[in-house]
Amino acid sequence: MAIMNEKRIEHDFLGSLEISENVYWGIHTQRAINNFQISNAKVHCLLIRGLAMVKKASCMANAENGYLSEAKASAIAAACEEIITGGLADQFPVDALQGGAGTSTNMNLNEVIANRAIEILGGRKGDYTIIHPLEDVNLHQSTNDVYPTAIKIAGIIALRQLAQVVAHLQGAFQEKEKVFSEIVKIGRTELQEAVPVTLGAEFSAFAEAFTRDRWRAFKCEERLRVVNLGGAAVGTGLTAPRNYIFLVIEKLREVTGLGLSRGENIMGETANADAYVEVSGILKAHAVNLIKISNDLRLMNLLGEIKLPQLQAGSSIMPGKVNPVLAEAAIQAGMKVIANDGIITEAVTRGTLQINEFLPLLAQALLESLDLLINIDTLLVKYIKGIVADEKICAQYFDHSPTIITALLPSIGYEKATQLIIEFSTGKEKNMRLFLEQKLGKKTVDKYLSPCQLTSLGYKDNG
Repeated sequence: MAIMNEKRIEHDFLGSLEISENVYWGIHTQRAINNFQISNAKVHCLLIRGLAMVKKASCMANAENGYLSEAKASAIAAACEEIITGGLADQFPVDALQGGAGTSTNMNLNEVIANRAIEILGGRKGDYTIIHPLEDVNLHQSTNDVYPTAIKIAGIIALRQLAQVVAHLQGAFQEKEKVFSEIVKIGRTELQEAVPVTLGAEFSAFAEAFTRDRWRAFKCEERLRVVNLGGAAVGTGLTAPRNYIFLVIEKLREVTGLGLSRGENIMGETANADAYVEVSGILKAHAVNLIKISNDLRLMNLLGEIKLPQLQAGSSIMPGKVNPVLAEAAIQAGMKVIANDGIITEAVTRGTLQINEFLPLLAQALLESLDLLINIDTLLVKYIKGIVADEKICAQYFDHSPTIITALLPSIGYEKATQLIIEFSTGKEKNMRLFLEQKLGKKTVDKYLSPCQLTSLGYKDNG
């Protein structure tokens, strides 16, 4: 039996619209749906959750101060909690790219929460005499304080996830550092053979880069903890009672479990979005490390020194070809994060006077970057754990490289080393290690080309 899609009529100062009875949003959301058919990307789910947390905190503060009845507050809080826990996810259809500094998304939340709360109280959607989206759900708020606050909440939640997965990625490289610690190989600078190292030391350098990224992501949370909730339209708190302004931040900490604080200068927090640029810069630093290290792994795989996990067929025409696809995906993810950093920077520069009109684009770029990094790092952990070394290939490059003589400079000096290089280049022996053993003795060569000697910090001058 077909279900009739009944309509209700809602009004605003521009006129009236028909709204489907099947949906929880109202006229302001419907206008935004009609106006902003741009990117086909919806507002990020974490931002929706963050806004619901802000709405719940505001509801609790208003109820405690007597601005909302117990029945209204209970229903509004229950509707907010549904959204916070992932419910009603299909009720937020507004395009992520929208004008109005996030007003459409704020209106979307107000209407969905109001209509769900109305249902909880036994009413029908659209009966705003029971609970009103603006007079009750949005009471003592403005888009300009709830929306930036929600971005910061969403950012902190995602940053904590990122810090965890970066820690796992760091650990995966550290595991390989130990496994490969005794494998000597030739180092390379400027894509030329350089001094000898160990494969373990090479992986330790990768691990160290991600150690810095992990710490940056962890510390980066501090940049987002200061919010402007309570500042209303421009940060002065106009139309919001003082007891609400001081209480709402306490309720927000309670709802989110995060160490948030109200800015000392709320006008400054409302007008300026530079904190997001700092956070994005840290994400870009991680992206840079991902790109550099992923490319290094591709080169080492090409040289045969390591074997990356084989994940899928690499060609529709060349049987047996396998490409380093996950390393390539990581490079592309890093490129997108770097591009998003440019978008975030530009969006912040374009704020004017008391607010930043371009926070919707900023929010989408920031949260997309966090998603990209969390997802690719998670995939890379297993990928790195699957890397195996080809000790035979490493030894072959090592033994035949003239540059390994550099390790013996403390013993023989630069001039003698140069003479030996000339002799080697004109002789019949093509294995440099055997050549050096013939000239200097196997004991001396083994001592200076041991994994320990190659990776110790300097050498002991007492022999």
